[in-house]
Amino acid sequence: MRPPPALLREFPAEARSILGDLHYNAPNVQETCEQGGQTLVTTQYGPYPHTGDGVEVRRVFHKLRSAVIENFNEQFKGIFDGHGQVPTKSLRNTRRFALDAILLYQLTLLYRLQHDQPLRNGLKPCLKAA
Repeated sequence: MRPPPALLREFPAEARSILGDLHYNAPNVQETCEQGGQTLVTTQYGPYPHTGDGVEVRRVFHKLRSAVIENFNEQFKGIFDGHGQVPTKSLRNTRRFALDAILLYQLTLLYRLQHDQPLRNGLKPCLKAA
């Protein structure tokens, strides 16, 4: 996996704010964002409540991010029966199963988008039929 600064250089110039988790709150990542004219928005170290610059922006971004990720996780687990035990044995096979599920999910969304179908309504039966 490439380090965060290498990935950040690939962001388009239009991306003015970069949202990241706590481990992206590092001097090299901050410097790369500043060089690209972008603002790094990450969780801050230290006790809560934070009072420094950008605290309200971080709060809004992380609330939105959390809602989106949690909704996706729940939908994904519901579609692929991820609340129970996966139908694989060994870490390698479980990783393969997860990556295959993600690829199938993304290809199905792309197909539905290209055919003007709703992205969420009827998604589970569509994926189960694949």
